[in-house]
Amino acid sequence: MTNKRKWTTTRKILTSIGLVLGATIIGIGVYAGYLFKKADNAIERMAAPVNVQPTAAPEEKKETVSVEPMIFLLAGVDSRDGGGGVMNTDVLMLVSFNPETKSTSFLSIPRDLLLKPKSLPSRKANYYYAYHYIKDKTEAIPNTKEFFSNLLGLPIDHMVVVNFDVLKETVDLLGGLTIDVDMDMKYIDSADGTNIDLKKGLQKLDGKQVLDFVRYRKSNQGTAESSDFQRNDRQQQVIKQILDKLGNFQGVSQWGNVLDIIGENVKTDIPQADLQQWLLNFPKLKPDHINSLHVESLWKSPYVYVNKEDLEQALTTLSTEAGVSTNSSLHLENIGTVH
Repeated sequence: MTNKRKWTTTRKILTSIGLVLGATIIGIGVYAGYLFKKADNAIERMAAPVNVQPTAAPEEKKETVSVEPMIFLLAGVDSRDGGGGVMNTDVLMLVSFNPETKSTSFLSIPRDLLLKPKSLPSRKANYYYAYHYIKDKTEAIPNTKEFFSNLLGLPIDHMVVVNFDVLKETVDLLGGLTIDVDMDMKYIDSADGTNIDLKKGLQKLDGKQVLDFVRYRKSNQGTAESSDFQRNDRQQQVIKQILDKLGNFQGVSQWGNVLDIIGENVKTDIPQADLQQWLLNFPKLKPDHINSLHVESLWKSPYVYVNKEDLEQALTTLSTEAGVSTNSSLHLENIGTVH
Protein backbone atom coordinates (compact mmCIF):
# COMPACT_ATOMS: atom_id res chain seq x y z
CA MET A 1 0.00 0.00 0.00
CA THR A 2 2.88 2.33 0.86
CA ASN A 3 4.67 1.60 -2.44
CA LYS A 4 1.44 2.30 -4.36
CA ARG A 5 1.00 5.58 -2.53
CA LYS A 6 4.62 6.54 -3.35
CA TRP A 7 4.12 5.70 -7.03
CA THR A 8 0.94 7.78 -7.14
CA THR A 9 2.77 10.73 -5.58
CA THR A 10 5.73 10.33 -7.94
CA ARG A 11 3.41 10.11 -10.94
CA LYS A 12 1.67 13.33 -9.88
CA ILE A 13 5.03 15.09 -9.54
CA LEU A 14 6.20 13.83 -12.95
CA THR A 15 2.87 14.81 -14.49
CA SER A 16 3.14 18.30 -13.01
CA ILE A 17 6.71 18.70 -14.26
CA GLY A 18 5.62 17.48 -17.68
CA LEU A 19 2.79 19.99 -17.79
CA VAL A 20 5.10 22.84 -16.78
CA LEU A 21 7.68 21.82 -19.40
CA GLY A 22 4.96 21.43 -22.02
CA ALA A 23 3.52 24.85 -21.24
CA THR A 24 7.02 26.35 -21.35
CA ILE A 25 7.77 24.78 -24.74
CA ILE A 26 4.42 25.93 -26.11
CA GLY A 27 5.05 29.40 -24.71
CA ILE A 28 8.48 29.54 -26.36
CA GLY A 29 6.95 28.41 -29.64
CA VAL A 30 4.23 31.04 -29.45
CA TYR A 31 6.77 33.76 -28.56
CA ALA A 32 9.09 32.73 -31.38
CA GLY A 33 6.14 32.79 -33.77
CA TYR A 34 5.19 36.20 -32.39
CA LEU A 35 8.72 37.50 -33.06
CA PHE A 36 8.82 36.14 -36.61
CA LYS A 37 5.40 37.61 -37.30
CA LYS A 38 6.58 40.99 -35.98
CA ALA A 39 9.71 40.70 -38.10
CA ASP A 40 7.72 39.87 -41.20
CA ASN A 41 5.32 42.77 -40.62
CA ALA A 42 8.16 45.22 -39.96
CA ILE A 43 10.18 44.01 -42.93
CA GLU A 44 7.21 44.23 -45.27
CA ARG A 45 6.72 47.89 -44.32
CA MET A 46 10.44 48.75 -44.54
CA ALA A 47 11.59 46.82 -47.58
CA ALA A 48 11.67 47.69 -51.25
CA PRO A 49 8.36 47.09 -53.05
CA VAL A 50 8.20 43.62 -54.50
CA ASN A 51 8.05 44.88 -58.08
CA VAL A 52 11.51 46.47 -57.85
CA GLN A 53 13.21 43.49 -56.22
CA PRO A 54 15.54 41.49 -58.48
CA THR A 55 14.41 38.00 -59.38
CA ALA A 56 16.71 35.10 -58.66
CA ALA A 57 16.65 31.35 -58.81
CA PRO A 58 15.58 29.65 -55.58
CA GLU A 59 18.49 28.69 -53.34
CA GLU A 60 18.81 26.07 -50.67
CA LYS A 61 18.54 27.43 -47.15
CA LYS A 62 21.86 27.97 -45.42
CA GLU A 63 22.44 27.95 -41.70
CA THR A 64 25.20 30.57 -41.94
CA VAL A 65 24.44 34.25 -42.43
CA SER A 66 25.60 35.36 -45.87
CA VAL A 67 26.10 39.12 -46.23
CA GLU A 68 28.31 40.85 -48.77
CA PRO A 69 30.34 44.01 -48.02
CA MET A 70 28.30 47.07 -48.89
CA ILE A 71 27.94 50.85 -48.83
CA PHE A 72 24.65 52.50 -48.00
CA LEU A 73 23.29 56.00 -47.68
CA LEU A 74 21.52 56.81 -44.41
CA ALA A 75 19.14 59.78 -44.31
CA GLY A 76 17.27 61.16 -41.31
CA VAL A 77 14.11 63.15 -41.99
CA ASP A 78 11.80 65.08 -39.71
CA SER A 79 8.08 64.51 -40.31
CA ARG A 80 6.82 65.66 -36.92
CA ASP A 81 3.51 67.47 -36.60
CA GLY A 82 4.13 71.13 -37.23
CA GLY A 83 7.07 70.49 -39.51
CA GLY A 84 5.07 71.38 -42.59
CA GLY A 85 5.76 68.08 -44.32
CA VAL A 86 9.28 69.20 -45.34
CA MET A 87 11.37 66.15 -46.28
CA ASN A 88 14.80 67.79 -46.19
CA THR A 89 17.37 65.43 -44.71
CA ASP A 90 18.62 66.73 -41.38
CA VAL A 91 21.09 63.84 -41.15
CA LEU A 92 22.95 62.37 -44.12
CA MET A 93 25.61 59.66 -43.80
CA LEU A 94 27.58 57.27 -45.97
CA VAL A 95 28.16 53.96 -44.21
CA SER A 96 30.35 51.05 -45.28
CA PHE A 97 30.12 47.60 -43.71
CA ASN A 98 32.41 44.57 -44.06
CA PRO A 99 30.89 41.44 -42.46
CA GLU A 100 34.14 39.48 -42.71
CA THR A 101 36.13 41.96 -40.62
CA LYS A 102 32.98 43.03 -38.67
CA SER A 103 33.92 46.65 -39.23
CA THR A 104 31.98 49.70 -40.34
CA SER A 105 32.86 53.29 -41.17
CA PHE A 106 30.66 56.40 -41.01
CA LEU A 107 31.06 59.58 -43.03
CA SER A 108 28.62 62.34 -42.11
CA ILE A 109 27.79 64.65 -45.00
CA PRO A 110 27.16 68.22 -43.79
CA ARG A 111 23.54 69.13 -44.47
CA ASP A 112 24.63 72.56 -45.77
CA LEU A 113 27.37 71.19 -48.05
CA LEU A 114 27.24 72.84 -51.48
CA LEU A 115 26.48 70.35 -54.26
CA LYS A 116 26.73 71.34 -57.92
CA PRO A 117 25.26 68.51 -60.02
CA LYS A 118 25.23 69.05 -63.78
CA SER A 119 21.62 67.94 -64.24
CA LEU A 120 20.02 69.74 -61.27
CA PRO A 121 20.29 73.17 -59.59
CA SER A 122 23.13 73.78 -57.12
CA ARG A 123 21.75 73.37 -53.63
CA LYS A 124 22.62 72.23 -50.10
CA ALA A 125 23.06 68.47 -49.66
CA ASN A 126 19.87 68.17 -47.62
CA TYR A 127 17.74 69.36 -50.56
CA TYR A 128 17.97 66.43 -52.96
CA TYR A 129 15.98 63.70 -51.20
CA ALA A 130 13.12 66.20 -50.77
CA TYR A 131 13.40 67.10 -54.45
CA HIS A 132 13.04 63.46 -55.54
CA TYR A 133 10.33 62.80 -52.94
CA ILE A 134 8.17 65.69 -54.18
CA LYS A 135 8.72 64.62 -57.78
CA ASP A 136 7.77 60.95 -57.17
CA LYS A 137 7.78 59.63 -53.61
CA THR A 138 7.61 56.01 -54.78
CA GLU A 139 10.95 56.45 -56.56
CA ALA A 140 12.55 58.88 -54.10
CA ILE A 141 14.86 56.33 -52.47
CA PRO A 142 16.33 54.71 -55.62
CA ASN A 143 16.60 58.07 -57.38
CA THR A 144 18.35 59.75 -54.44
CA LYS A 145 20.72 56.81 -54.07
CA GLU A 146 21.59 56.99 -57.76
CA PHE A 147 22.04 60.76 -57.53
CA PHE A 148 24.61 60.56 -54.71
CA SER A 149 26.32 57.54 -56.21
CA ASN A 150 26.85 59.37 -59.51
CA LEU A 151 27.76 62.64 -57.81
CA LEU A 152 30.45 61.06 -55.61
CA GLY A 153 31.64 58.38 -58.02
CA LEU A 154 30.97 55.84 -55.29
CA PRO A 155 28.88 52.67 -55.77
CA ILE A 156 26.11 52.89 -53.15
CA ASP A 157 24.27 49.59 -52.68
CA HIS A 158 21.26 50.71 -50.65
CA MET A 159 19.57 53.71 -49.07
CA VAL A 160 17.84 53.82 -45.68
CA VAL A 161 15.49 56.68 -44.75
CA VAL A 162 14.80 57.06 -41.04
CA ASN A 163 12.08 59.20 -39.47
CA PHE A 164 13.43 60.95 -36.36
CA ASP A 165 10.74 59.25 -34.29
CA VAL A 166 12.72 56.01 -34.58
CA LEU A 167 15.66 57.58 -32.74
CA LYS A 168 13.53 58.96 -29.94
CA GLU A 169 11.50 55.77 -29.43
CA THR A 170 14.50 53.43 -29.71
CA VAL A 171 16.52 55.40 -27.15
CA ASP A 172 13.58 55.29 -24.72
CA LEU A 173 13.28 51.52 -25.29
CA LEU A 174 16.99 51.15 -24.51
CA GLY A 175 16.54 53.03 -21.23
CA GLY A 176 18.30 56.20 -22.41
CA LEU A 177 21.91 56.92 -23.40
CA THR A 178 24.78 58.31 -21.34
CA ILE A 179 26.04 61.26 -23.36
CA ASP A 180 28.79 63.82 -22.79
CA VAL A 181 26.97 66.95 -23.98
CA ASP A 182 29.67 69.17 -25.47
CA MET A 183 27.98 72.56 -24.93
CA ASP A 184 24.92 74.27 -23.46
CA MET A 185 22.06 73.99 -25.95
CA LYS A 186 18.92 76.13 -25.98
CA TYR A 187 16.51 76.64 -28.84
CA ILE A 188 12.74 77.12 -29.03
CA ASP A 189 10.53 76.98 -32.12
CA SER A 190 6.81 77.04 -31.36
CA ALA A 191 5.93 76.35 -35.01
CA ASP A 192 7.18 72.74 -34.94
CA GLY A 193 7.25 72.17 -31.17
CA THR A 194 11.05 72.20 -30.82
CA ASN A 195 12.20 72.97 -27.28
CA ILE A 196 15.89 72.16 -26.78
CA ASP A 197 17.28 72.78 -23.30
CA LEU A 198 20.46 70.81 -22.49
CA LYS A 199 23.34 71.59 -20.13
CA LYS A 200 26.98 70.80 -20.89
CA GLY A 201 28.41 67.67 -19.24
CA LEU A 202 28.11 63.90 -18.91
CA GLN A 203 24.51 62.85 -18.27
CA LYS A 204 21.81 60.32 -19.09
CA LEU A 205 19.42 61.51 -21.81
CA ASP A 206 16.01 60.18 -22.80
CA GLY A 207 14.85 59.81 -26.39
CA LYS A 208 13.62 63.37 -26.83
CA GLN A 209 16.82 64.80 -25.34
CA VAL A 210 19.03 62.60 -27.56
CA LEU A 211 17.13 63.84 -30.61
CA ASP A 212 17.67 67.43 -29.44
CA PHE A 213 21.38 66.65 -28.91
CA VAL A 214 21.97 65.40 -32.48
CA ARG A 215 19.83 68.09 -34.16
CA TYR A 216 21.03 71.21 -32.32
CA ARG A 217 22.41 73.82 -34.76
CA LYS A 218 21.51 77.33 -33.69
CA SER A 219 20.16 79.15 -30.67
CA ASN A 220 17.60 81.87 -30.03
CA GLN A 221 18.08 81.65 -26.27
CA GLY A 222 21.63 82.95 -25.78
CA THR A 223 23.71 79.75 -26.16
CA ALA A 224 26.43 79.28 -28.78
CA GLU A 225 25.65 77.95 -32.24
CA SER A 226 26.81 74.52 -33.37
CA SER A 227 28.77 73.65 -36.51
CA ASP A 228 27.94 70.81 -38.86
CA PHE A 229 31.21 69.19 -37.78
CA GLN A 230 30.08 69.12 -34.14
CA ARG A 231 26.65 67.78 -35.14
CA ASN A 232 28.26 65.02 -37.19
CA ASP A 233 30.36 63.95 -34.20
CA ARG A 234 27.23 63.82 -32.05
CA GLN A 235 25.32 61.74 -34.57
CA GLN A 236 28.11 59.19 -34.77
CA GLN A 237 28.46 59.05 -30.98
CA VAL A 238 24.75 58.26 -30.65
CA ILE A 239 24.75 55.63 -33.41
CA LYS A 240 27.69 53.80 -31.81
CA GLN A 241 25.89 53.58 -28.46
CA ILE A 242 22.64 52.40 -30.02
CA LEU A 243 24.39 49.67 -32.04
CA ASP A 244 26.22 48.49 -28.93
CA LYS A 245 23.05 48.29 -26.84
CA LEU A 246 20.99 46.61 -29.55
CA GLY A 247 23.72 44.00 -29.96
CA ASN A 248 23.19 42.99 -26.32
CA PHE A 249 19.43 42.47 -26.70
CA GLN A 250 18.41 38.90 -25.88
CA GLY A 251 14.73 38.92 -25.01
CA VAL A 252 12.09 38.22 -27.61
CA SER A 253 9.85 40.95 -26.24
CA GLN A 254 12.65 43.51 -26.53
CA TRP A 255 13.21 42.69 -30.19
CA GLY A 256 9.46 42.67 -30.78
CA ASN A 257 9.30 46.27 -29.56
CA VAL A 258 12.30 47.25 -31.70
CA LEU A 259 10.68 45.72 -34.78
CA ASP A 260 7.49 47.68 -34.11
CA ILE A 261 9.45 50.93 -33.97
CA ILE A 262 11.57 50.44 -37.06
CA GLY A 263 8.67 49.04 -39.07
CA GLU A 264 6.79 52.30 -38.57
CA ASN A 265 9.69 54.68 -39.09
CA VAL A 266 12.20 53.20 -41.56
CA LYS A 267 12.02 52.84 -45.35
CA THR A 268 14.65 51.19 -47.56
CA ASP A 269 15.29 49.82 -51.03
CA ILE A 270 16.60 46.56 -49.52
CA PRO A 271 14.74 43.38 -50.60
CA GLN A 272 12.62 41.68 -47.94
CA ALA A 273 14.65 38.45 -47.92
CA ASP A 274 17.87 40.35 -47.16
CA LEU A 275 16.24 42.50 -44.49
CA GLN A 276 14.81 39.45 -42.75
CA GLN A 277 18.20 37.77 -42.69
CA TRP A 278 19.96 40.86 -41.37
CA LEU A 279 17.43 41.76 -38.68
CA LEU A 280 17.05 38.28 -37.25
CA ASN A 281 20.84 37.84 -37.15
CA PHE A 282 21.71 41.34 -35.97
CA PRO A 283 23.68 40.22 -32.85
CA LYS A 284 25.95 38.14 -35.11
CA LEU A 285 26.35 40.93 -37.67
CA LYS A 286 26.82 43.87 -35.29
CA PRO A 287 30.20 45.46 -36.10
CA ASP A 288 32.97 45.16 -33.52
CA HIS A 289 34.92 48.06 -34.99
CA ILE A 290 33.29 51.40 -35.83
CA ASN A 291 35.39 54.04 -37.54
CA SER A 292 34.22 57.66 -37.62
CA LEU A 293 35.61 59.49 -40.64
CA HIS A 294 36.22 63.22 -40.23
CA VAL A 295 36.39 65.81 -42.98
CA GLU A 296 37.45 69.37 -42.19
CA SER A 297 34.83 71.88 -43.26
CA LEU A 298 34.49 75.62 -43.69
CA TRP A 299 31.31 77.69 -43.37
CA LYS A 300 30.83 80.45 -45.94
CA SER A 301 27.21 81.54 -45.70
CA PRO A 302 24.97 80.00 -46.84
CA TYR A 303 27.03 76.88 -47.64
CA VAL A 304 29.54 74.50 -46.10
CA TYR A 305 32.72 73.65 -48.06
CA VAL A 306 34.81 70.57 -47.24
CA ASN A 307 38.52 69.90 -47.49
CA LYS A 308 39.10 68.16 -50.83
CA GLU A 309 41.95 65.88 -49.69
CA ASP A 310 40.02 64.82 -46.56
CA LEU A 311 36.95 64.00 -48.62
CA GLU A 312 38.96 61.97 -51.15
CA GLN A 313 40.58 59.99 -48.34
CA ALA A 314 37.25 59.34 -46.60
CA LEU A 315 35.60 58.11 -49.80
CA THR A 316 38.60 55.86 -50.47
CA THR A 317 38.30 54.39 -46.97
CA LEU A 318 34.61 53.62 -47.49
CA SER A 319 35.19 51.96 -50.86
CA THR A 320 38.20 49.96 -49.63
CA GLU A 321 36.25 48.61 -46.67
CA ALA A 322 33.43 47.56 -48.99
CA GLY A 323 35.89 46.04 -51.48
CA VAL A 324 34.86 48.24 -54.41
CA SER A 325 36.71 50.63 -56.68
CA THR A 326 35.89 54.31 -56.89
CA ASN A 327 36.74 57.24 -59.13
CA SER A 328 35.58 59.89 -56.65
CA SER A 329 38.44 62.27 -57.48
CA LEU A 330 36.96 62.75 -60.95
CA HIS A 331 33.65 63.93 -59.48
CA LEU A 332 34.70 66.37 -56.76
CA GLU A 333 34.21 69.38 -59.03
CA ASN A 334 30.50 68.80 -58.31
CA ILE A 335 31.05 69.47 -54.60
CA GLY A 336 31.96 72.62 -52.72
CA THR A 337 35.55 71.99 -51.64
CA VAL A 338 38.57 73.90 -50.35
CA HIS A 339 42.22 72.83 -50.21
